[in-house]
Amino acid sequence: MPAAEANSYELAFHVLPTVAEGEVSTVFQELKDIITKHGGALTTEEVPARIDLAYEIVKYLEGRNRKFTSAYFGWVRFEADPAKIDEITEAVEHMKDLLRHLLIKLTKAEEAHPFFYHEAMATQAKKTETIVVDAETATVEPAETTEEETETAESAETEEESAEKSS
Repeated sequence: MPAAEANSYELAFHVLPTVAEGEVSTVFQELKDIITKHGGALTTEEVPARIDLAYEIVKYLEGRNRKFTSAYFGWVRFEADPAKIDEITEAVEHMKDLLRHLLIKLTKAEEAHPFFYHEAMATQAKKTETIVVDAETATVEPAETTEEETETAESAETEEESAEKSS
């Protein structure tokens, strides 16, 4: 019987925001150690960085439900024997410092083109910078108007001039 061929996987995760910023790298290393301990070979990764979550996530911690609006997001890609994925998943689920995680099998196209979230968000932030314009130096250029709008504006000006002359 031939040996099972290794597949490519991605483990995306949120580290709890209650973890000290200096300790996030330790949690990330622990995740990578779990993967390699179970025979996985790391290929690409994105180091966790703090982000605001799109929605509030509730997690039961320390005897009560806690709400989180931010977390440290990162991911790691690796190749592993499909038979070992359940063991990796089980080990990751027992990590108390993770808010959430998702392990997926990558397609060939996904494998070839990793998406670096933090880099993309930094580029996006540069594109959407707010530009402050001084009101005294600002110029307003007229918008293009249709013939109908021009005729309406001209007739309104004529009516105003007639009203001024008659008063």
